[in-house]
Formats: sequence, C-alpha cells, structure tokens
Amino acid sequence: MPPPPGWLVVVDYQEVFRDPTSPWTTPRFDEIRPRVRSLVEAFGDRVVFTRFVVPDEPTGAWADYYAKYDYFTQAHAIPLFQLSEDPRARPVVDAPAFGKWVPTVAELVGDGPITVVGVATDCCVLSTVLPAADAGVLVRVVSDACAGADDEAHDDTMRILGCYAPLVEVTTTSEVLADA
Repeated sequence: MPPPPGWLVVVDYQEVFRDPTSPWTTPRFDEIRPRVRSLVEAFGDRVVFTRFVVPDEPTGAWADYYAKYDYFTQAHAIPLFQLSEDPRARPVVDAPAFGKWVPTVAELVGDGPITVVGVATDCCVLSTVLPAADAGVLVRVVSDACAGADDEAHDDTMRILGCYAPLVEVTTTSEVLADA
C-alpha cells in the first residue's frame, strides 16, 4: 500500500508532555500513542519529528516565561525534553518556540501537503499549523492523534482550526490511512 500523500509532522512528542509529574503534562498523551505510531509507520521515511527546547539564554518575553516556568531550566528537566519514541533515521528539528513551522521543517516538507499530529493541540500544534497554512501549504490535522492541555482546549482548538478550511483540514487517523 502506498503511503499517504505528503509528509507527517510529529509535533513535540516528548517526555515533558507525557510524564505525569511534569507541569506540562498532556493528559491524553498515552491515548494518542498507538495512532501516532500507525501514522509514522504509514508515512515511512516522510516523517519529521520536532522538539521543543529551552534556549540557553531566553530573551524578551521568553525570559519572563522561563522565570515563571523555571522548572524547565533546571538540570533535572533535561531528560524530559527527549522524544517519547525513537525517530530512527528520521529528521528531528529542535526549536525554542511553540511553533515548529521553522525554515528547516519547511525545507524538508516542500510544498506539502503536511499531516500534523502531536502535542499540545492548543499550543504547539496550533502554533505550527497556522503559519504553515499562511505559507500556502495544505495542512491536515489529525484530531485523534493530537492531545491538548485538557479535552476542552483540544476540542476548542479543533473547532477553530476547522474554520481555516480549505487550507486546514481536520481529519482522523482512519481517514488519513484510508488515503494511503
């Protein structure tokens, strides 16, 4: 069976969002794992993982942000920034910002389309999807392979993203796999 069209972008699939002791725990992280895995397998080599990283020296408003979330600037938090799955030979793009539509990702995926999964729906996923759509890339967001800060935030974000059609399509894992 051929892979689905375009690239899969796995946003911030990291221990910092899975670990129940982390202040950034995404409650449904473990529930989306089987769907993310099946999509990664289906897309094969056309998968890019992103990682949120803390900058060495936060500047501007980020300095205030990390003053509030200083937990993440301490040595004990470093292991939490690792990916929750082995990306194997697939590219991993680090960025010290919520949005992962950065030049490296844009160069990898070209004109798209892209299919987006990951966490947190209401932060890094949203912040990645909108600039990609603004760049003219068709974006499919897989609702059941994303997890938000809570169910309400996830559902609200999916409703908002649905308003960006036809640039952004909200879909499901089974619909994406049926396109393969």
